[in-house]
Amino acid sequence: MSGGVDSSVVPYILKKRGYEVIGVTMQIWQESQKDPRHAGCCSLGAVEDARRVARILDIPHYVINFKDAFKETVIDEFIEEYTAGRTPNPCVTCNKKVKFDAMLNKAEELGCDILATGHYARIRHHGASNRWRLMRSLGGNKDQSYVLYGMTQEQLSKVWFPLGELGDKAITRAMAKQAGLPVYNKPDSQEICFVSEAGGYKAFLRKNRPEVFQEGEIVNTEGEVIGTHGGVADFTVGQRRGIGVATGRPLYVIGLEPKTNRVIVGEDDDLKQREVTITDVTWSGYLQSAAPMKVMAKIRYNMVPKPAMLYAFPQPTIVFDEPVRAVTPGQIAVAYKGQTVVMGGTIV
Repeated sequence: MSGGVDSSVVPYILKKRGYEVIGVTMQIWQESQKDPRHAGCCSLGAVEDARRVARILDIPHYVINFKDAFKETVIDEFIEEYTAGRTPNPCVTCNKKVKFDAMLNKAEELGCDILATGHYARIRHHGASNRWRLMRSLGGNKDQSYVLYGMTQEQLSKVWFPLGELGDKAITRAMAKQAGLPVYNKPDSQEICFVSEAGGYKAFLRKNRPEVFQEGEIVNTEGEVIGTHGGVADFTVGQRRGIGVATGRPLYVIGLEPKTNRVIVGEDDDLKQREVTITDVTWSGYLQSAAPMKVMAKIRYNMVPKPAMLYAFPQPTIVFDEPVRAVTPGQIAVAYKGQTVVMGGTIV
């Protein structure tokens, strides 16, 4: 229970179905945050909201300290990835290494059979292949299967996503209001949960890794120096604003070179490519196959999946039918077959 409307409705649904339910909240806020009461999900303020909901639903509520695990995995990896010129997705890391790893272990220690969360996705067992399948939520209005691709078969067998059958945030809010839950109209968290600095993630990085913000060169696709920058970690592939170079035509960041401290810029066409190489792959609803597979794939959360071919060997690669824009190292690529997640991994 993160204190938001989604995870507050889940125990309400399960209790109505007759299950014995307890609420568990992760304590992950860090002392470095200026105001831990309002630092996103699982902050002090969010924990207070979760407690209120648990009291209304008359269920036990536990707050478990995950600060060290969260820092060592999510926060440290976030900093290291930006330092290396990549753009990480901390929500994916949290799901893989905290919520459905450390959190699931704690749930089992508490004697629970199933861990249920407020994610919008579905899990089904496929009899013919004897595999658990992660699937898109019904309706498609709200779907979070993209950030859940890293769940293992064992994890999928022990987790429920009751909201995946709804697939619509408006329905969830209506249920919360009907249940008398005070968080029914609570806004969605839009920021990175551990970043409370006024300057966003860039200010967070400057505070935690100031040495990587050294002046370097901005070069074009021909290697010509056309400007300077204050640190590679200030940029991400696809970025247009804030480059600080005026050439009379729009320029975009098309590459980062941390070793040489260079930012490479080009035009919009330079951002487009068909082939996406992936590492740290999780094969989900399907077994890894030597044969190429026709899939629908996406390289960012809000992207509409596009037709592509998936090649498992020699290195997992997605080749889109048409070029896609701003393939960003460190982000996630996920492939689907119908409603089922085939696999996903980190873009090289």
